[in-house]
Amino acid sequence: MQKRNIGWIGTGVMGNSMCIRLINAGYSLNIYSRTKEKARKLIEMGAIWCESPKEVAEKSNIVFTIVGYPEDVKSVLLGSNGVLEGIEPSSIIVDMTTSEPELAGLIYSEAQKKEVDSIDAPVSGGDVGAKEGTLAIMCGGKREIFDKMRPIFEVLGKNIAYMGKAGAGQHTKMSNQILIASTMIGVVESLIYAYKAGLDLDSVIDVIGQGAASSWSINNLGRRIVNSNFDPGFFIKHFIKDMGIALKESKRMNLSLPGLALANQFYIAATAMGYKNLGTQGLYKVVQKMNCI
Repeated sequence: MQKRNIGWIGTGVMGNSMCIRLINAGYSLNIYSRTKEKARKLIEMGAIWCESPKEVAEKSNIVFTIVGYPEDVKSVLLGSNGVLEGIEPSSIIVDMTTSEPELAGLIYSEAQKKEVDSIDAPVSGGDVGAKEGTLAIMCGGKREIFDKMRPIFEVLGKNIAYMGKAGAGQHTKMSNQILIASTMIGVVESLIYAYKAGLDLDSVIDVIGQGAASSWSINNLGRRIVNSNFDPGFFIKHFIKDMGIALKESKRMNLSLPGLALANQFYIAATAMGYKNLGTQGLYKVVQKMNCI
């Protein structure tokens, strides 16, 4: 894979760290973000600023996107002045946003009309995984394009998997989010119980984080709760978006997922309390308020 002509759209909590890893690995980047200031450090590191997604595509033969919501994906890829207006045949689009499986299929179809390939490649692992290059990357699209992209994926992640046709990466990420949704509630309720019982929370995590209750959430986000660190590795508002996609897809498949539906209400309560811009560990504050702690 040539270490040039890579475009990147979206330099938020995840995208910024992922771009830094690519630059440090020797890749040159053409970048765009809605807020140029968010890309300031990357520009200082040598990334080339572009004024639009279309300009990124015109200068790149591989374009990555990692933005907030499905409507943002539509805008930067399919909209006016978007990637598909500027991209050349034989190029590759890689959307790493957690988005709708149906939209991934649409992007694939529209890209094929221009002789361009696309991969949906949502990630899991939060801000820590993005910084350390340990993300899980779940990919849908053509197998041969996935194989071609693997050297770049390996700069960004450790658990890299081809899941099937276009949309399969997004479906896999939905499975991931469904599991995390309820797990995070278990984490905060477990720690609030330990607190009320007078236990040292770090010591509790040391024990239960190594047994049958072990999870990434308790061992990583649990520590942040102990340190009163509610900064977003992943925003509550974005997680609500993800659960909404999962519930929509479940309805389409005639599936009943009552646990997810209940968990979703918990996150909506967090938003109502003003916590939508906290990390998902901010659910701890919801339980604190419920129990007047």
